[in-house]
Amino acid sequence: MEAGINANATGQNRDFLTETPCMPREKAMQMSANALAFLGDAVFELYVRKLVFGEGKHGTERMHKEKAAIVNAKAQAGLLARIAPLLTEEEQDIVRRGRNAKHHTTAKHQTVHDYNQATGLEALCGFLYLQGETVRLCELLRAGLPDSQMIRGSGNTIS
Repeated sequence: MEAGINANATGQNRDFLTETPCMPREKAMQMSANALAFLGDAVFELYVRKLVFGEGKHGTERMHKEKAAIVNAKAQAGLLARIAPLLTEEEQDIVRRGRNAKHHTTAKHQTVHDYNQATGLEALCGFLYLQGETVRLCELLRAGLPDSQMIRGSGNTIS
């Protein structure tokens, strides 16, 4: 199975996160905000994990703590607030849909406001990923992460 994810038809390695769009824009726009957020949650977490991982020179406990400081509703709500002025009208619409989506779970140790904002950010991440707009996604995430969270000042970025 891993070979199917990491290799193309010729067997060459590739990055499955930067592939071409997975679905037509119209279909992605019709998806539920919760479905977009479900995928976006994983995309966002992988982005942050790769950022925290850097060159893998730190212990997993330290990397987990650094990841947890960024991947939580409060931090994601702050990130969304910082990138809000950069969003296109379509991106704002996706975020709005995510924020207003009915949730079937409750936020643990987070405010409802932060949880809703985080869901909006995750919906945006899912939508941009499905459209193959990973350059735009990374641009927004880099712009939204405060300098203090640019892990260990290493200049480690994900593109």
